[in-house]
Amino acid sequence: MAQQATTANANGPLWGGADNGANTTTAARRELYLKLFSGEMFKGFQHNTIARDLVTKRTLKNGKSLQFIYTGRTKSEFHVPGQSILGNDEKSPPVAEKTITCDDLLISSAFVYDLDETLSHYDLRGEISRKIGYALAENYDRRIFRAITKAARQPSPVTMSSFVEPGGSMLKVGLDSSTDKMDAYDSTKLINAFYDAAAILDEKGVGGDGRVAVLNPRQYYALIQACNTNGLVNRDVTGTALQSGNGIIEIAGIKIYKSMNIPFFGKFGTDTTVNRADYDSDDNFGSFVGEAMGDQEASTTPSGQKTVNNYGTATKFANSCGLIFQKEAAGVVEAIGPQVQVTSGDISVVYQGDVILGRLAMGADFLNPACAVELVAGIDTSDATTGWGGSGTVSTSISNADFT
Repeated sequence: MAQQATTANANGPLWGGADNGANTTTAARRELYLKLFSGEMFKGFQHNTIARDLVTKRTLKNGKSLQFIYTGRTKSEFHVPGQSILGNDEKSPPVAEKTITCDDLLISSAFVYDLDETLSHYDLRGEISRKIGYALAENYDRRIFRAITKAARQPSPVTMSSFVEPGGSMLKVGLDSSTDKMDAYDSTKLINAFYDAAAILDEKGVGGDGRVAVLNPRQYYALIQACNTNGLVNRDVTGTALQSGNGIIEIAGIKIYKSMNIPFFGKFGTDTTVNRADYDSDDNFGSFVGEAMGDQEASTTPSGQKTVNNYGTATKFANSCGLIFQKEAAGVVEAIGPQVQVTSGDISVVYQGDVILGRLAMGADFLNPACAVELVAGIDTSDATTGWGGSGTVSTSISNADFT
């Protein structure tokens, strides 16, 4: 007499004792259950998730989107004695809006078998919950950084004639004519780009508070290694800086972070085909280091990603190598913050285990493009038919303002 349904099986289960997923036999499923527990389970390296606190964040309630209002500038003039003051006749300051919509629900889940958890010599449930949380946070960061990149390529929403506000900026690391991607690792060229970016933001009237930069780890450490000659770190703390990897605090008032979730030559965090000058290595990075970005456009459903906001196709990031921005560059709306849910009761009885589910619902998009600067390298941006303002394919690949 059958006591188990064969048409409603949960996906999985996740056999915590199975060595690399080998679960065809009972012995294989229990391979990692040690006779004597002599250590702790090694936790995989987790990327730092930092973007949430670097941009404008709002909570979304009882609605699908959130509206942000832009107010442009107006003018002043001297009063003429005897004349009435009736307000300006140019309809200034102009007002515009930006709406950020929540994307579909993002989930990550795993099924934990009761017996498997009982036999486990480590905290299986807690470890799975942490990994689920990391997966959600990684996706969160990546969408925000794509939105900031998008901001750097946008005109301002305030476009009224004679009152147009500044838009985003793209800044070449190295010479305009250089096509060497390794310019992205040159500390001198990076520092020059930082000062240029700071000047650009100043010229646009962007506030100095909340200015940050996000680079990949190799760029960050290249700056630290050159601290004896580039003057970025006080010589009294140089030793600590070199050893801890935390010596770079800021350049030109721009605080620097490192992340493996930024767009970097069409991949996330690093492009393993681009090594620093005079350095070579043969590394086994597995499946997730240097991961291809993939497409996340609102008009399609790429790789199962249900996005309402347009985060662009992977080809749009082919030459991106860093971001410098201020807090107002992009906005995030959260309908459901990162949460973990666990089944219980009758469901656990039926399946003799629990589903651990992580979820969040958020959306990100640009707010004030003037606050965003994208660093690019490895492409000729000199003034020509294929330069910044040219009409050739090179121009389209690096500065498509519509991001479509």
